[in-house]
Amino acid sequence: NARDRAIMELLYSSGLRLAELVALEVASLDLRDRVVQVLGKGRKARIVPVGRVAVDALRAWLKERSGLVRADEPALFVGRNGRRLGPRAVQSRVAYWARRQGLTTHVHPHLFRHSFASHLLESSGELRGVQELLGHADISTTQIYTHLDFQHLARTYDATHPRARRKA
Repeated sequence: NARDRAIMELLYSSGLRLAELVALEVASLDLRDRVVQVLGKGRKARIVPVGRVAVDALRAWLKERSGLVRADEPALFVGRNGRRLGPRAVQSRVAYWARRQGLTTHVHPHLFRHSFASHLLESSGELRGVQELLGHADISTTQIYTHLDFQHLARTYDATHPRARRKA
């Protein structure tokens, strides 16, 4: 399903909150520049990057979407009825695809945001940048994701620090 793939790719690629995702409009997207304008908590606008895989998924969805909606429908993600998808519908679709893939753990939309933040912190170490991308007003909210990064840091330390204990 092109829509569901676009939803999940965008959630992971851009770290959006569920409410931000369902509020998106087609006009929010700039696929050429690979960015999306998001209205976050407190009605604060931010622009976040969109990865190449998500852009491809969004392009496929937009082609399919055009046959489902009236020309004046602004919502990016719509159901078969041509109306904006709600949060529950997205939660349901994410859970459905997780089950289809054989996952037994509870998979929900926020897990994509969590993975986005964790993977960015792991690869960059840029807490402040991740804060901006997530739209967190307070850096302490972003710091929640740093405890997950400890194992990666420990491996890096063990592999690179001259005084680290190395296993023979």
